Amino acid sequence: MRTTISLDDNLGKTARRRARQEGLSLSALVARALRTLLADRGARADGQPFRLVTVGGGGPLPGVDLDRTSGLIAAEDEASHGDEPRGR
Repeated sequence: MRTTISLDDNLGKTARRRARQEGLSLSALVARALRTLLADRGARADGQPFRLVTVGGGGPLPGVDLDRTSGLIAAEDEASHGDEPRGR
């Protein structure tokens, strides 16, 4: 497949230099980088998705978003220190 991409000057120069060092064309270097990036790192050998098994709980506390670490830190602080005013 033939396509056109735009790279900033520094990235393009760095990529061309790396391709030369490895004896590759720029196209081959980009293809290798994309294959690496797009590889499914989460798949198991048997093709089944990874399933996290947890013990003894019903999941996160209500209102805690596990994708936001600040929410986890705040929940931990509240559990440890209650509603103490700040600055103490």
